[in-house]
Amino acid sequence: MRLTLPERCKRWQHGLLQSLLQYHGREDHATVRVLLLACIGTVGMPLYYVIWQHFFPQQYESLSLRLLGILLCALGLFARQFSRQMLNLYLLVTLSYIFPFFFTFMFLMNHASGVWGESLLIGIVVLFHFDTGLALGAYVIGTALACAAAAALGESAMMSSDQVLQQVPIHWFTIAVLSVAKISRHVLAQEKLAGMGAGLATVAHELRTPLTSVDANVRGLLRMMADAQGHSQADRLTIIDALARIQFEVRHMNHMIDLFLLSATAVRQNLRPVEMVSMETVVEAVLKRYPFSSLKQQKMVKLEVRHNFQFAGQTELAVVVLLNLLRNALRAVQRAGKGRVRIVIDGGMQPPRLLFIDTGCGIPPQQMSLIFRRFFSHPPHNGAGIGLALCQEIMDAWGARIRCVSRESAYAIFILEFPAR
Repeated sequence: MRLTLPERCKRWQHGLLQSLLQYHGREDHATVRVLLLACIGTVGMPLYYVIWQHFFPQQYESLSLRLLGILLCALGLFARQFSRQMLNLYLLVTLSYIFPFFFTFMFLMNHASGVWGESLLIGIVVLFHFDTGLALGAYVIGTALACAAAAALGESAMMSSDQVLQQVPIHWFTIAVLSVAKISRHVLAQEKLAGMGAGLATVAHELRTPLTSVDANVRGLLRMMADAQGHSQADRLTIIDALARIQFEVRHMNHMIDLFLLSATAVRQNLRPVEMVSMETVVEAVLKRYPFSSLKQQKMVKLEVRHNFQFAGQTELAVVVLLNLLRNALRAVQRAGKGRVRIVIDGGMQPPRLLFIDTGCGIPPQQMSLIFRRFFSHPPHNGAGIGLALCQEIMDAWGARIRCVSRESAYAIFILEFPAR
């Protein structure tokens, strides 16, 4: 069947979009950490084999165990192609093997030498820079397997020696300190957000009264102008247009206050999914709720429903996420002075996804790794920097993922991927 030109263009556009989503924009924090771990391990494993085997020989060394470690680290170099579940599984296996298992096993087989005692402690410090739950699981699994392997090779007595046992409280103290430091950083961030929320609430309260007064006066003036006889038709239309613009700005400011307050409140409440949410219903609600500046701006946003889907989340928080993305997309178009916004619901993909596509100003490459960082905004005066960070926090709480593909001065695509049901 011969395709028409519009159909061919649409198919080409769809294929290009899928290629972009497949090969670009997967640089979230977890992926970057895996890549760093893979690079360090791939280089460090063979390097330290040479050092401990030839320059400063140790009592015990194992080329086969190091080769397995190199293989695991080398697999991490392809982390960009991993799914979220595969990435988590890879981290658990690799961290369990390298830091607790390999370092503990070498520590025991080298009879608690100073070199391996210090190496093991450093390994524990590195391990607990990852997620605490993941690190604890890897620590328990890897340490247990290392002790079992050492016992199988006749080093049972070594595990109960003073040289080994005296390291245990040091390791546990290190783990406790690192965990407390993580909690402290989290608490400080939450306190900063709570302070921002309180400040926003105060600003909202102070702004509501004058805004309400302005809106009421504008409505009164509009009624008076409609009845006035002393003005020409052109003058009346000009004044009515100006008053209508003022009334829109009031509604827009009220909307922005609502959005800020929703964002500030969301960080203090339970983000976990509590209901099944229809993506199409949420998107349509957001499009009705958003205060477009004009009919032209409203027509700039197109919704494409390829296949609706449901996801586990919270309706109001989903509205917060989508309002933030829609606002950012329209701002990008406004800054570029060109472009449009497409919202694509594609539940037929695995995993189901929502795409926010704008052909506005795009995002500079040097900013891509920072856009989801809390309190970062680009341009610097473009808000408080909590919008995208909050979106990512909500998506993480739902077991979902948000990422971005962008080309400066061309486009930005925000991809929201949800667990398959």
